[in-house]
Amino acid sequence: QVQLVESGGGLVQAGGSLRLSCAASGLTFSSYVMGWFRQAPGKEREFVSAISWNGFSTYYGDSVKGRFTISRDSAKNTVYLQMNSLEPEDTAVYYCAAQNARFGVVYYSQDRYAYWGQGTQVTVSS
Repeated sequence: QVQLVESGGGLVQAGGSLRLSCAASGLTFSSYVMGWFRQAPGKEREFVSAISWNGFSTYYGDSVKGRFTISRDSAKNTVYLQMNSLEPEDTAVYYCAAQNARFGVVYYSQDRYAYWGQGTQVTVSS
């Protein structure tokens, strides 16, 4: 049974930082692209970031480029999202997702991610 468990969300002031973690189990971690998506109230879920199966390539949504950094630790089966210079517009539920790297990877497409975590709330106050 595949499980993705996010942690690290919370309340932070604008300009602050948070680091999200996503611990994966029940899958061969090194065979999966890992992604982060977010959904703000009243808005559609959007792509935030993704990292290739080997960690060599990273991808970011335009709104977070230069502020967020994704990384992965294969020894811990965990993917991280370091979020700096947070803005109130970053307030959302953040979801971790896994996409099999063997089948035509599309990093930004939610439909290509087979497994999802339950989400963690990030709230940025102004």
